[in-house]
Amino acid sequence: MNLKNVPILLILFFLNFQLMKAQRKIDTFLTPSDTLNLKRQNTVIVTEAALASATLIGLNQIWYADYPQSKFHFINDNKEWLQMDKVGHFYSAYHLGRFGAEALNWSGTDANKQLVYGAGIGFVFLAAVEVFDGYSSEWGASSGDIIANTTGTALYVSQQLLWKEQRITPKFSFHTTSYADRRPDKLGSSLNEQILKDYNGQTYWLSVNLHSFAKESKIPKWLNVAFGYGAEGMLFGNVQNEIPVSVKNPERYRKFFLSFDVDLAKINTKSHFLKTIFSVLNTIKIPAPTLEYSANKGLKAHALYF
Repeated sequence: MNLKNVPILLILFFLNFQLMKAQRKIDTFLTPSDTLNLKRQNTVIVTEAALASATLIGLNQIWYADYPQSKFHFINDNKEWLQMDKVGHFYSAYHLGRFGAEALNWSGTDANKQLVYGAGIGFVFLAAVEVFDGYSSEWGASSGDIIANTTGTALYVSQQLLWKEQRITPKFSFHTTSYADRRPDKLGSSLNEQILKDYNGQTYWLSVNLHSFAKESKIPKWLNVAFGYGAEGMLFGNVQNEIPVSVKNPERYRKFFLSFDVDLAKINTKSHFLKTIFSVLNTIKIPAPTLEYSANKGLKAHALYF
């Protein structure tokens, strides 16, 4: 061995040792408690309350403050955007509730309380947003949104009560479209805005874990089949709304998808750090070969679709 390399090897060994030590500390911190840890539980409650409050205050200042207030009222927007916005509410309620329940599980909170206080946080937060909408003259509370929020929360809670696991997971994918260029004010002028606003590029999925429904089979535990829903041709929320003569409104249509997916929560690992990463990423559908069907364009195959 070249003695000149010894200091470098010692430095590399020391750095590797420190990284392993730090990873072990992170993994220990992320390991769920076997019994109720009041310090952790209080941390979860305070953190969730602070984040929710800060988000609502930010929404009020950034989104609602520029519009006049009104008496609390409801609107019927169930025909807008071919219900893509409603599916988005369903998806958001599910995952906000899932994250809330998993956070309480980390603190060792009782399973029933995880469902009531953890999974319910998504519904409560989105209900608060509906209250803001209800007092805004520009919008209004939506019964369709409330139903979608309830359904998303119910999907998580019912699976935990029935199976003690999540066999069906809502997921999301997105690709940019040319529609946003035609209405950047409504559909987004940047990628970040388009992901949230351009319903033409959004696809929502129900990703079903096959092994969970066939425990004795040799199907890989991580393999899912995913059923997707999307829509296209939407420059306006509702074609019945007044559309400027200068705007040529394209044909609106629904799209249905069938694809494969991976349930990252079912990947076997002892690392709680990786489990946490997988839990966050399990909100997104992986790109995979996909079949697409629409009434006006028929069946179409994609080598990879996202």
